[in-house]
Amino acid sequence: MESNKKKLLVAGGGYADIPLILSAKKLGYYVITSGNKPDELGHKYSDEYKMADFSDPDAILNLAKSLKVSAICACCNDFSALSAAYAAEKLGLPGHDSYRIAQIIHYKDQYRQFALSYGIATPKAFGFTCKMEALKEMVSLKFPVIVKPVDLTGGKGMSTINQMDEAEAAIEKAFAISRMKRVVVEEFITGSRHGFSVFLVNGRVVFFFSDNEHYFLNPYMVSAASTPGIVSPAVEKKLCAESEKISSLLSLKTGIFHIQYILNGEEPVIIEICRRAPGDLYIRLVEHATGVDYSSWIVRSSAGLDCSGLTQAEPRGFFARHCVMCTTAGKVRDIIFDNSIEKQIIDKFMWWKKGDIVSDIMTAKFGIVFLKFQSQDEMMEKTERMQKLIRVVTE
Repeated sequence: MESNKKKLLVAGGGYADIPLILSAKKLGYYVITSGNKPDELGHKYSDEYKMADFSDPDAILNLAKSLKVSAICACCNDFSALSAAYAAEKLGLPGHDSYRIAQIIHYKDQYRQFALSYGIATPKAFGFTCKMEALKEMVSLKFPVIVKPVDLTGGKGMSTINQMDEAEAAIEKAFAISRMKRVVVEEFITGSRHGFSVFLVNGRVVFFFSDNEHYFLNPYMVSAASTPGIVSPAVEKKLCAESEKISSLLSLKTGIFHIQYILNGEEPVIIEICRRAPGDLYIRLVEHATGVDYSSWIVRSSAGLDCSGLTQAEPRGFFARHCVMCTTAGKVRDIIFDNSIEKQIIDKFMWWKKGDIVSDIMTAKFGIVFLKFQSQDEMMEKTERMQKLIRVVTE
């Protein structure tokens, strides 16, 4: 062990965390990754791996304490952000909001209640801890509604229902998968779906990045993102103002603040927020598009280092990040790239192997591909049909 280096614990170690791990090493840290899956791809890039469930705050606290780390960085997962905030608060480490604030941000019911209380555009919603209460109260909502666990992402346990006779099954499904045994029911918002990633320094937005979200078979899980976002400067200005309003109300620490929203006309309705890097190598999309070393700034803020040097940078062209997925279950035989996009691929990270077994086509991913296009129209058209241009062949 390189004892002369300060230690940084990444509460995770998946493929999406690799940019954070590498950035931490470049900043001079001895990097330890964690999690309860030793075969996660990110562990290959750290200096050391220690088994500890990053969704367990006490496990991360005990690991950080035993390692005598000087910094903790959340991985691309809400549970990790919560555990990192908890451990940092207990150990007096910088770079994280209090655990109480982290809960308001990352638990959907608590965030909805907070947003509605302070006039932040969000769907009308109620949180529940029991099925009968949910069935009684949700009649006051306008259908269709979405039922979801308060503590999971990627569409896990979520349902969209159009009438009350569908409610009981949807609520039971959400309760069954929620670790906290809490669900939120919210009114369905129509419009285009987008992401908006900002970086806060002393409560002010110093950098923002706007994207368009694209979906494949799973209507709740983003399969691709493209940039620039096809939204007006007025929408971006409003989202920056909302970010700073939330930051002021919650006294947020310097660092990333990521938003998912639905654009309803010219009104951005915020669906989710988080204080950790988005998954599926999103930060590499930011870096390819803008030239900003986003992963480094996220690590710096997590370690309590100075972040005053970050400034706004716009996308230098038209870019997309695409998750390679498939339409049929079975054994993976090949992945075929269409000739029309071969020259537009600027980066890719693939982990599939011939013979891999696919059982769940709604979540299975085989790699991440980054592309650059000549125009906005080409970006949107090709990104929407990228699952046909990069095709997984199963048998």
